[in-house]
Amino acid sequence: MTDTITKHERNLSAIIHGSTFAKFFFPFGNFILPLILWTANKNEYKFVDYNGKQALNFQISLLLYSIILGMLSIPFIIGFLPNIFDLGNYSFGSLNNFNNINLHFDSDDFRFGTWLIPVGITGILQGALFVVNIVYTILAVIKTNEGQTFKYPFTISFIK
Repeated sequence: MTDTITKHERNLSAIIHGSTFAKFFFPFGNFILPLILWTANKNEYKFVDYNGKQALNFQISLLLYSIILGMLSIPFIIGFLPNIFDLGNYSFGSLNNFNNINLHFDSDDFRFGTWLIPVGITGILQGALFVVNIVYTILAVIKTNEGQTFKYPFTISFIK
């Protein structure tokens, strides 16, 4: 980076980082808007080029982590799918037996805990990814607007 970073470069870099919040307004906005801003200005300014790469690499990394967490929860849902529909006295097999209603509840009738624990853990991790995205994007906007370089944590360098 050069020692003299203009206000325009700092503002443009901050806008690139902040434009990743566009995902809340339209799908894949966290990729499209920063990509447009970065490609339009990457040849003119080194500081903007660096920050555009950082913002896009971070968003791609978060998408990859989110997909991996989603894929980790799928086997638990499929594996426990028969237990979800086996509700003991209220199962689908006893729909024609309305006269012998047994209202005895046993802890074995509620098998939701066995599949909700792994799905809940992956849900908490998805929420943590969301918070990390918000916090580090705001930090990146502040640091780049001050003219400092910012490197996101947990980022895989897809764009070099």
